Amino acid sequence: MKTELRPALVMLILLTIITGIVYPVLVTLAGQAFFKHEAEGSLIVSDGHLLGSSLIGQTYTDPSHFFGRPSATSPQPSNGLGSGGSNLGPTNPALVDAVKGRLGALGSEQGNGKGVPIELVSASASGLDPEITVAAALYQVPRVAKARNIDPAHLQELIEKHTKGPQLGFLGPARVNVLELNLDLDHK
Repeated sequence: MKTELRPALVMLILLTIITGIVYPVLVTLAGQAFFKHEAEGSLIVSDGHLLGSSLIGQTYTDPSHFFGRPSATSPQPSNGLGSGGSNLGPTNPALVDAVKGRLGALGSEQGNGKGVPIELVSASASGLDPEITVAAALYQVPRVAKARNIDPAHLQELIEKHTKGPQLGFLGPARVNVLELNLDLDHK
């Protein structure tokens, strides 16, 4: 019994030190050294007030703002503590009904439900996606321009200003951070 217990306890202590102390310290140090802004939450602060994080999507429902992806978090939208997909499959009636409802809402806001970019009616895997494609932002220009009574060309310039290319130059489409775009829009 002693011959089996001692190696097991030594391994338990060794793995606890490695996985519970050494690894977290190394990851924290690497994060602070190479990704300081992201490791600290990518917080957006203005005049001493926290406005949000550029890494977590915000829910906008006012027609004078650009909408991001729908949130799948609960109990409230864009809840970082409730991150995770809805786990609803494509044939699940609840998902189909949710997408139809979102299409109907966007259709009434935009004037039609045709050509709606998919990310405006479907939640991301985490339910917290802060970005939309350029096409999704451009789709919303007529609604935002009408609600704010401003020139659509000005909104297109703002979208262009906030457009980021594909990740690593080739992964995925160009994208726009909705929070940053709306904050810039509110300060113009």
